[in-house]
Amino acid sequence: MTATEITSHDQFKQIINSGNVALIDLWATWCGPRRFISPGFEILLSDAIPGAEYYKVDVDDQEEVGIKAMPTFMVFKDGEKFEELVGADPDELQTLLSDHCSA
Repeated sequence: MTATEITSHDQFKQIINSGNVALIDLWATWCGPRRFISPGFEILLSDAIPGAEYYKVDVDDQEEVGIKAMPTFMVFKDGEKFEELVGADPDELQTLLSDHCSA
């Protein structure tokens, strides 16, 4: 499974309000820590549960999401943010996925 890119703020709002669990990777192309954790993020998605959705947002293209540090990972359902992880910590990312997005 791979993360789908979000290309507009309207799409972002629609996804977080969809009723499904949505894990969003908020990143920037120039972010060194993101390049470090990105391959691990894709590997962790292989343990994903059906029904959870995985997305990525380039914060330079979507400034409306208001992120101040990258990488940031957020989990949403029904428009509510359940959890946020800031930084490239593979163990914490695995915990986030296990808690919210795994079988």
